[in-house]
Amino acid sequence: MKVLVVGGGGREHALCWAIAASPLLTQLWCAPGNAGIAEVAECVAIGAEDIAALVAFAREKSVDLVVAGPEAPLTLGLADACAAAGIKCFGPSAAAARLEASKAFTREVADAAGAPGARWARFEDAAAAKAHIRAQGAPIVVKADGLAAGKGVVVAATVAEAEAAIADIMESRIHGAAGATVLIEECLVGQEVSFFALCDGTTAIPLGAAQDHKRVGDGDTGPNTGGMGAYSPPPVFTDALRDAAMARIVTPVLAEMARRGTPFRGVLFAGLMITADGPRLIEFNVRFGDPECQALMVRLRSDLLPALLAACDGELANFDLRWEPVHALVVVMAAQGYPGAYAKGSEIRGLERAAQVPGVQVFHAGTARREDGALVAVGGRVLGVTATGATLAEARDAAYAAVDAIDWQGGFCRRDIGWRAL
Repeated sequence: MKVLVVGGGGREHALCWAIAASPLLTQLWCAPGNAGIAEVAECVAIGAEDIAALVAFAREKSVDLVVAGPEAPLTLGLADACAAAGIKCFGPSAAAARLEASKAFTREVADAAGAPGARWARFEDAAAAKAHIRAQGAPIVVKADGLAAGKGVVVAATVAEAEAAIADIMESRIHGAAGATVLIEECLVGQEVSFFALCDGTTAIPLGAAQDHKRVGDGDTGPNTGGMGAYSPPPVFTDALRDAAMARIVTPVLAEMARRGTPFRGVLFAGLMITADGPRLIEFNVRFGDPECQALMVRLRSDLLPALLAACDGELANFDLRWEPVHALVVVMAAQGYPGAYAKGSEIRGLERAAQVPGVQVFHAGTARREDGALVAVGGRVLGVTATGATLAEARDAAYAAVDAIDWQGGFCRRDIGWRAL
């Protein structure tokens, strides 16, 4: 098979790494890719949101399967454009991708499906939103309705903090048009889990779970980021909770999407809060998480490629996935200043030493090669240092041993990934 992966971050490196191991593969491209992806796939200089160019390339090269990494190309209709060209695409249609593109749409679908979530209200007027916050009190959650690169949610501990979030999102438009509408939600209490299900439109099968670390600083302090680390499987997410999440949330939502004429195919990423009453839905994403994907891929024993194909072909009813009996943990190394302004171009050395730590795989995100061959940082999140171990503590120790082997003056990481479980 000829495969094109779309995207250029750590998630896409993990997907390319897993797909490259498949005996079904004959050729693998990634658009646009990064310096690490270039070691397992041929990188193509096409932006992840340039739908026309991606489809044209796929037709020219007789690509058998397009795999969408980030959400943006899906919401822009990559799967629809591929279908029109007769090319298989792993990922939902633009209509089904609204489960991520609009948090209000997700709440409407979840309510129709009877999936347990938070009480919520939608606002397009800032003054009305602030009045609602004052009436409800804190803690309370403020969400930009649209896509905000994982940074559009504020969990406000006080009414003043929530009102400031409304001012930022609706009045200052720090997330652009994504903040024209906001949701104000009940603040659910418990541990948050990222749960992934592979879907073919009618059938869903579990694809593992992880716990992410959103805040930039140790002890979950500082601003939200795209994710500073993750581990899998999370001890808090028992088999019984997984089964409950499938029965109460994923399966009913899949049925509701099919009933609406917009069946969901791809990976459904349910952000769950594990409460005293069981799992409740926080939000949906329509793609693999980043950095959760890195932790999942190093645990997956099954060949990823036929699993992606089965989702495209509606054949998941008789499909199952096998997992290595190991724990995985990923530490994200980011550029100094992230998630705010950060410098680009600092040199990274020592990845060969890091890769020699047993059980370690270093996934690249914001990296590039200089003309002299040196590896440099060109993004906010730059490396995902991933390790497996017989226990979570072993995986953590290996990951940080690899981090310490890397010589990068312009980078930093959290030193407490996995703290909830450990």
